[in-house]
Amino acid sequence: MRFGVLGSGFWAREVHAAALAGHPSAELVGVWGRDLAKAKAVAAEFDVAGYDDVDALLAGVDAVSISLPPDVQVPLAVRAAEAGKHLLLEKPLALSVDGADRVMSAVQAAGVASVVFFTFRFQAATSTWLTQASRTILTGGVVSWLGSNYAPDSPFRNSVWRKEHGALWDIGPHALSLLVPTLGPVESVQATAGQGDLVHLVLTHGGGRSSTVSLSQTAAPLATGIEVWVHGDAGRLVLLPPVDSAVPAHRAAVDELTAAALTGGTHPCGVEFGRDVVVVLEAASRALMSGCREVLA
Repeated sequence: MRFGVLGSGFWAREVHAAALAGHPSAELVGVWGRDLAKAKAVAAEFDVAGYDDVDALLAGVDAVSISLPPDVQVPLAVRAAEAGKHLLLEKPLALSVDGADRVMSAVQAAGVASVVFFTFRFQAATSTWLTQASRTILTGGVVSWLGSNYAPDSPFRNSVWRKEHGALWDIGPHALSLLVPTLGPVESVQATAGQGDLVHLVLTHGGGRSSTVSLSQTAAPLATGIEVWVHGDAGRLVLLPPVDSAVPAHRAAVDELTAAALTGGTHPCGVEFGRDVVVVLEAASRALMSGCREVLA
């Protein structure tokens, strides 16, 4: 399958393009960017063409791998789907339910395959953990992710959308991608804010199950770390997600998108699930502003 990368930033270069360039069966055809010079610079690293005309790139590919801010991703994902291209999308799918609905409707109308790149979901350790969790009667779970995104040496220190929307929208999707498949869909959310972009969530999942989530990308460097576990009749099931394996995870996502495209099937991390995650994030945002528990319809 021929892929084009939409995006020319750090994640587009170091993960999306690098993974596709080294993929054993997918082919990286070109890189599009809003800044042609940057797009050509990234493309040159992988000996492909750089574009600032998205339609020119779409004309030569079967699928796109998008690495752009969520608000930029939405219209381009819709455009690519309408052109009949399969979609490997970044999380969050959008910054509003309306935006997520736009992408989902375009994908469903075009009949193209879609995968949202929730990085941990494409790692072998997570697959094993999810299988173990499915065999256990669970009562709850915990995700604590404290990052230091804006340290001087961070590649994300100048990310405008991350600074504006905070850890809830940046790493909240990762937490939900692990808690929802183990504990079930979120039925209600409570939220409170701390210092910086620290946010604490209490989620109810139905059947008496609940989870807590603490997220920050403004933690002190010595306080950073990720903890994930669910608990139930078999005790505590701990996930130790590798944080430096995004490239092999992306290659696995490419394989799974290709399989879905060939069979005409949907993927557990397709746009429908991506849209469900945005519903929870939007409800959590409202809960932060109102101080009230938000019940999801």
